[in-house]
Amino acid sequence: MTEYSPQALTPARPRRTGTIRTIIALLLREMSTTYGRSALGYLWAILEPVGGIALMSIIFSYALRAPPIGTDFALFFASGMVPFVAYMDASNKIAVALRFSRSLLFYPGVTYVDALLARFIMSVMTQVMIAAVVFYGIIFFFSVDVILDIPAMALGFAMAFSLGLGIGTLNCYLLSVYPIWERSWAILNRPMFLVSCIFFLFDAVPQPYRDYLWWNPLIHIVGMVRKGMYATYDATYVSPFYVFLISLVCFAAGLLLLRRYHKDIVNN
Repeated sequence: MTEYSPQALTPARPRRTGTIRTIIALLLREMSTTYGRSALGYLWAILEPVGGIALMSIIFSYALRAPPIGTDFALFFASGMVPFVAYMDASNKIAVALRFSRSLLFYPGVTYVDALLARFIMSVMTQVMIAAVVFYGIIFFFSVDVILDIPAMALGFAMAFSLGLGIGTLNCYLLSVYPIWERSWAILNRPMFLVSCIFFLFDAVPQPYRDYLWWNPLIHIVGMVRKGMYATYDATYVSPFYVFLISLVCFAAGLLLLRRYHKDIVNN
C-alpha cells in the first residue's frame, strides 16, 4: 500500500511585509496623484508658503520697525506659519484618507490603517522638505545670524505632526459619517490662523486672554519651533505633554471608531 505523505505547506508571507509593501504602493500613488509626475507639483507646494511669508513680511515691515523677536520679519513669520501649515496639511490629508483610497479598500490586502499611514507619511515627507527649504532659504538669502536648536525644532514639528495625525484620524470618521461636519470644521478652523501666535508672541498677550489662549495646542507647537529658532527665546509656557496627550486621545478615539465602522463607511 502506498504511503501518503502530506505535502508541506508553504509558509504564508508575514502580514508585516505585506503591510509595508501596501503602504509604499499607496504612498507612491498619493504622491503621483497629489503632486503629479513632474517636479512642478513639489515646486508649487514650496512656493505657496513662501508667497504667504513674503506678503506678510512686506506688509508688516511697513507697519513695524522690527519683528517681535529677532531682526528678520520673514524668519519670524516662517517660524509660525511653517509648523502651522504642517499641522493643517497632515490633518486635512488624513481626514479624507478613506475617501481618497475608497476603491482600493475593497482589496483584502489594503486596510484603512494603510490608507491613513500612507497619507501621513506623505505629509511628513513633504512638510519636512518645505520647512528645510524655507528656513535655510531665508537664513541664506537674508544673511540672518541665528543659532538653531535642531532638537527643539524637531520636537516642535513632531508635536505638529502628532496633532495632525490625531485630529485627522478622528475627523476621518466624523467627516465620513456626518457630512455637515466638513463645513462645520472648516468654519471652526478659520480663526486658528489668527489665534495661533503666527503674527505675535504668546508672551505679549495680556491677561486674562493669555490663559485662555494657552489651551490652543497650536500655541505650544509654534512656541517650541520658535524656541529652537531663537536662542534667546525661552517659551516656558510650552507643554509638549499637553499636545501629545490631545493627539493620543483624538487618535485613539478615531482609530476605535474607524475599526468599528470602516466597513460601513467604505460600503456606503
